[in-house]
Amino acid sequence: MGYAASEPGTTAVASALAIKILIAGGFGVGKTTMVGTISEIRPLHTEELLSERGVGVDDTSGVEAKTTTTVALDFGRITIRQGLWLYLFGTPGQDRFWFMWDELALGALGAVVLADTRRLEDCFPAVDYFEQRGVPFVVGVNCFEGARRHDPAKVRRALSLSEHIPIVLCDVRERESVKRVLTTLLTYAVEGQGPHGPP
Repeated sequence: MGYAASEPGTTAVASALAIKILIAGGFGVGKTTMVGTISEIRPLHTEELLSERGVGVDDTSGVEAKTTTTVALDFGRITIRQGLWLYLFGTPGQDRFWFMWDELALGALGAVVLADTRRLEDCFPAVDYFEQRGVPFVVGVNCFEGARRHDPAKVRRALSLSEHIPIVLCDVRERESVKRVLTTLLTYAVEGQGPHGPP
């Protein structure tokens, strides 16, 4: 949080607040799309073409049409009001880039864990990561075309989530849907709810 210096005769002290949110989840779950859908600026993407070096390392089952991968982060920004911004950081999805998560998570208010019900196990590491570090998170179930819709209660049981952790069905290609997920996270985080429930 930054504050303008107070000068004699100054009637108000201007302040600015940037809120950091992480978008996490497995490979090909829609993190880059989510950041791009909601960002008011041209998002920064660090995507590279999938190469032969990833064969046998990156699991592309279920996302065979995917041709690129995030190798560092995705970044976008939303202005909530004058002096209040939401910064979105999309994490890389593959195991080999997880060493970057600690840096990306530093100072984050909370996180969205995106899940694909066709490959639900891919979001287990992200759920574990935020639970272990006490970072508030919500689960956004990205409803892909052609994928079976699952009741949030079944997703909760499959992920062994506590009752207080919100689960939101969403389509990361639709701005209003992404806003609903982020609003749910902000409300949850600001109310003081962590992954282990109320203090």
